[in-house]
Amino acid sequence: MTIHSSHPFLPSDDKRDPVRRLRGRLGAAVTVWTAGGEGTMAGLTVSSMLVAGGEPGRVLGLVDPDADVAEVMRGTGRLAISVLRWPHRAMADAFAGTAPAPGGPFRMAEWRPTEWGPVLDDAPAWAGCRVATDPRQVGWSLLVEAEIEHVVLGEDSDPLLYRRGRYFTA
Repeated sequence: MTIHSSHPFLPSDDKRDPVRRLRGRLGAAVTVWTAGGEGTMAGLTVSSMLVAGGEPGRVLGLVDPDADVAEVMRGTGRLAISVLRWPHRAMADAFAGTAPAPGGPFRMAEWRPTEWGPVLDDAPAWAGCRVATDPRQVGWSLLVEAEIEHVVLGEDSDPLLYRRGRYFTA
């Protein structure tokens, strides 16, 4: 058996999508976007997002158009964004659909209901948002623009960050 220093099934650089490779070089905080309530909760791991200051402040995010959270968000017009910490790695993978979550990813942690959607109990920060415009297709993603209506900030000692396909912390 030979041990390789690189991924044995990864295509050569000239065969990989350069746009995806560029995006991978831009590190980002990892969040979970949730919507709905009892019986209709949906969520998705999102790191492709930014916050724009102003009155009101806004969040712009790219979500999978086939994700359940996109449909629930459209129905309720609201969403909650929980910022994740280093210990939330497995839950982030479960909400991204890349790891198993028996019973669903909401069973992996404690959540509390809010008027915007479920919020992770131990999130270092979260925002309650109202969808501001009709989400539209941008590339392979759905661009969601939302007004920030409520923000809760706490201690941010071990943020969950994502870059080039791997998690890390500050």
